[in-house]
Amino acid sequence: MSEQQRVALIAGTTGLIGWHLVRKLLMSPLHSQVISVTRRAINGPNTMISRHHKLRQIITPLDDMEACLADQKVKADDAYCTLGTTIKKAGSQEAFRHVDFDYVVSFARAAKRAGARRFSLVSAAGANAKSSIFYSRVKGEVEDAVSELGFETVQIFRPGMLLEERKESRPFEATARVLMPMINPFLLGGASIYRGIDPERVAMAMVAAASEGVHGRAIYYYNDMMERAQL
Repeated sequence: MSEQQRVALIAGTTGLIGWHLVRKLLMSPLHSQVISVTRRAINGPNTMISRHHKLRQIITPLDDMEACLADQKVKADDAYCTLGTTIKKAGSQEAFRHVDFDYVVSFARAAKRAGARRFSLVSAAGANAKSSIFYSRVKGEVEDAVSELGFETVQIFRPGMLLEERKESRPFEATARVLMPMINPFLLGGASIYRGIDPERVAMAMVAAASEGVHGRAIYYYNDMMERAQL
């Protein structure tokens, strides 16, 4: 397909970053179609998006995602994954890993079979497969697993705290989100990767990076994302 006819496949459209990302992809001239794979339809206050002529929604349990995309013979050029949860919301480390590792790798495999050459993944600052911190270790492990699937390009976005309220936020987390913009200027050097960032900025950076001629694996931190979000 030509650059003006690329098809984007996205999983995680109901999350903080995914909601912004699907809107940005629909507005982008880079893609002629956006295919959303999700457990529930985009509707309610998002009705205008759900009726967009470029959007195709595939509703499926995430455990059945690979089979569903294969059955529907989905084809795509670029894949975007914003799937993720929190340990609190998941209820256990095992359940968290099932979402943040198993579902992400399952989607990546399905995207590869669908013909996607570029895979864009939302991870987290501090991701490291050798980390002693469970959350960071899982994020690092899933980055490595996706990178080994043979995509021409894997673009990994590692935001710090997302500056938008989650439904499951605790009072401490809500307070931290208020304070982060004031703390950000003091996070210098290597600590800058942990700066809080607006999820819309992450989405904007992902769309902007899709037009770059990157091959292999590329990792984007706070400064990288903010630079691309200005384009």
